[in-house]
Amino acid sequence: EVYAFGRYIPMSASKAQRVIDQIRGCYYEDAINILEFMPYRACYPIFQLICAAAANARHNKGYKRIDLIISKVEVNKGTSIKKLKPRAQGRNYLIKRSTCHITIVL
Repeated sequence: EVYAFGRYIPMSASKAQRVIDQIRGCYYEDAINILEFMPYRACYPIFQLICAAAANARHNKGYKRIDLIISKVEVNKGTSIKKLKPRAQGRNYLIKRSTCHITIVL
């Protein structure tokens, strides 16, 4: 098994989950083709993680990319990035930007 971890990716876990459900259990080449043509913003970080996992498999274990299957994919909720937005009369408003952690196993 070969791992790739993505930490503190700036998107909600539910938005990443709907993309990951499409590629779970697919071959590496099929997953890359699916991610290239999906219209979601979450596809690009997941695409990078799958490519990183494939590079780890090739470099560390000597596997061929044709033989790789995505066996396990997890999305976990990360911490919230908190920013302050200025509002009227000197007040401020808290903006919470959610993050997620993605784990891919080939």
